[in-house]
Amino acid sequence: MFEWLRNRLRRRAVAQLGITEAEWSAVEAGLPCLARLDDTERMRLRALAQSFIVEKQWAGAGGLALDASMQISIALQACLLVLNLGLEWYRGWVGIVVYPGDFIIPRKTMDENGIVHEYDDFALGEAWEGGPVLLSWFPPEAQPLGINVVIHEFAHKLDMRQGGIANGRPPLHRGMSRKAWQTILGDAYEHFLQTVDRGEETELDPYGAERPEEFFAVLSEAFFETPQVIQRDYPAVYDQLRQFYRQDPCAAC
Repeated sequence: MFEWLRNRLRRRAVAQLGITEAEWSAVEAGLPCLARLDDTERMRLRALAQSFIVEKQWAGAGGLALDASMQISIALQACLLVLNLGLEWYRGWVGIVVYPGDFIIPRKTMDENGIVHEYDDFALGEAWEGGPVLLSWFPPEAQPLGINVVIHEFAHKLDMRQGGIANGRPPLHRGMSRKAWQTILGDAYEHFLQTVDRGEETELDPYGAERPEEFFAVLSEAFFETPQVIQRDYPAVYDQLRQFYRQDPCAAC
């Protein structure tokens, strides 16, 4: 009964959004990661994004005036990840906070002597388990191809559904092998880490060498933005991501 009521309220809220066809089309045209989608997929993505906008609580921070085009852009990119998974993968949290640029997050760390050090960390995005997603706003044309802050942070949110922490091991679908996932992505991470440590050029964001969870998020960015890079360099990883996201972007390249 509650699900029925929730769906009814969501449909009413979507109908009251007041976003025009021209606004949707203008934002969609500026997102390269949507270029491979056919008309049916675009309509399904737009429907997900509409529900996503009304289900989440949005706030601008740092003086940013959050407008409809920003919400549309973020929602479309976030929902691309769950196009064939469903919005239930984003349940359990509601907040999206958007900054006009990088922002400061206070951090604490303890050294080997047990001394706690406090410092300010400049971030472009942050996903909190059970809490909000923090994002820096960049127009899509200002981001290099293959780099996508929205996809990166929402990949962390999917990752966190397995045990409440991001560790590069999201919950897998029936028929997928946990052992295969860990072995294939683990081997790829070690190879990538060595490549970055040697100072070699890589088409994947070197930030992925920081930790396994960052590698998964960086791989997700590339899977939707430059999938041919993963398919060429890490074909077994591409196949795992294809199974997980239930999408095959290279098929439309």
